[in-house]
Amino acid sequence: MLHPLDGYRVVDFGSAWAGPQMAHIISDMGAEVIKVESRTRIDYGRMGGAASSKDLLVKSPEAIAAAAPERLELNPVFHLLNRGKRGITVDFTRPEGSDLIRELVLRSDVVTDNFTPGVLDKYGLGYQSLAAIKPDIIVVSLCFAGHTGPLKGTRGYAPIITALAGLDSVVGYPDETIPCGPRFAYGDHVAATYGALAILVALVHRNRTGEGQYIDISEWEATTSLLGEPLMEYVMNRRIPAPAGNRDSQMAPHGYYPCRGVDQWVSIAVKTDEEWLGLSRAMENPHWTSARRFSDRYGRLSNQDELDRLVAEWTVNYTSREVTVILQSHGVAAAPFLNARDQHGDPHFREREIYVEVEHPRSGKETFYGIPWKLSETPGKIRGSGPMLGQDNEYIFKTLLGLPEGEFNRLANEKIIY
Repeated sequence: MLHPLDGYRVVDFGSAWAGPQMAHIISDMGAEVIKVESRTRIDYGRMGGAASSKDLLVKSPEAIAAAAPERLELNPVFHLLNRGKRGITVDFTRPEGSDLIRELVLRSDVVTDNFTPGVLDKYGLGYQSLAAIKPDIIVVSLCFAGHTGPLKGTRGYAPIITALAGLDSVVGYPDETIPCGPRFAYGDHVAATYGALAILVALVHRNRTGEGQYIDISEWEATTSLLGEPLMEYVMNRRIPAPAGNRDSQMAPHGYYPCRGVDQWVSIAVKTDEEWLGLSRAMENPHWTSARRFSDRYGRLSNQDELDRLVAEWTVNYTSREVTVILQSHGVAAAPFLNARDQHGDPHFREREIYVEVEHPRSGKETFYGIPWKLSETPGKIRGSGPMLGQDNEYIFKTLLGLPEGEFNRLANEKIIY
């Protein structure tokens, strides 16, 4: 079956989360993605498997690779974020190693990284150097604050990104005095998706004009794009939105309501008067639904505490899925609150392959999220788990680049291909 990006090749320097996810999206769509590591610069994502052993936790990546290499092949998160990629090990900080990378770039279409600004430039592998030998190359550099501006050298992880982007300012409940950021690395996910989109746009441009280009992505700026409404509220009204918990400025009832069972909840959102009448019918028209204070949206928004209490008195008599079925049949937006176990076993998710099983040669079957966009003619494919360290050295250096056996062995012995 034809995949959208068959025939394209990507050199991937990404590590940890955002960079690898950006490249695996392109891999899912058919591109050959070659992940670049070395035993002196192992992707930090591999270390999850090693960190489970206390005696290895304090060791350097190179020491772990020498003492317990199997530990570097056990982290399912690394496998997920690097699925479908080839893997090579080359020390590009040495001249012969950077020469090998340049030879690989000559045979590639895209180079991706999420280094701190200036890292690849030190080794002659920045955009200007690569464009000089391959003018149509596309280079995507993703980092915390971008590659220009006063903060360009700032180091940051997920909580730093969401804090500076303003996302943390609207997460939490109104009565909390300490900011509470989101648990997951939204900055990494958003920047990775934007980065993949930018690669596609740049490829379209290159295919039309023959021009390559440099793409500079700031994770902080990408995450700021999630705050459209709060930013508009300040710009237009000079009001700074505060955390609102599960409340919404337009909908009531709106939030999570308890259901029968332990830690069972249902999400309900009602916006229009028609939906409110649907909710009332679903609850068999209790007398309070016709009260004047709930007769229009303004009244419902003004009496949310009481409204939430009354709705909860009804939902607690049913399971979350029973409430969902009842409300949906009356035209009301509702869905059960699902944890990871619930999602994994959900028949709808299974049918649509939201979760898929992938085999890894060391850790066996693992469950990955699938491809969320469903293209009818070129659907893409998850072509395997993450690569083992250096698993494709012989194919890339001997077959693709044409290194003679003796030269390959010399570079391996001298720890350049290493």
